[in-house]
Amino acid sequence: MSLDKIVAIAGKPGLYELKTQTRTGFVASSLLDGKKITVGMRSNVSVLSEIAIYTLTEEMPLREVFAKIQEKEEGKETSIGHKESKDKLEEYFFGVLPDYDEDRVYPSDIKKVIQWYNLLIKNGFTDFSEPEAQTEEAVEETKEDVSEEK
Repeated sequence: MSLDKIVAIAGKPGLYELKTQTRTGFVASSLLDGKKITVGMRSNVSVLSEIAIYTLTEEMPLREVFAKIQEKEEGKETSIGHKESKDKLEEYFFGVLPDYDEDRVYPSDIKKVIQWYNLLIKNGFTDFSEPEAQTEEAVEETKEDVSEEK
């Protein structure tokens, strides 16, 4: 499972794993309770791999923020819950990402990041590394292997 297959759906709690595409949208499975739902094309859906957190210098992909939390928590769930006070959430997030932009990252964003991280860890998702992109060399080697088999 990669972050490319995990989505947040506006108006629905938790995260969902994309299962299959349909003519009118897609089928997703909830990471909270495992129930499958059909999501229409008009729904506001955010793919986790496309989300970034504002820092003072750049936008940091969510996968890198999750990796920093994982490093801090040694691969376990966070030591703080997403329902903690605003001050505690900001203090924790500052410990993970010291240069996050406090003017553009709201406490509600921090709550979501912590809640999503814990949900992913509970569901056995522990690899927050960048998916390996195929290099031109790998593509060429694949083409050579296919032409040799013919």
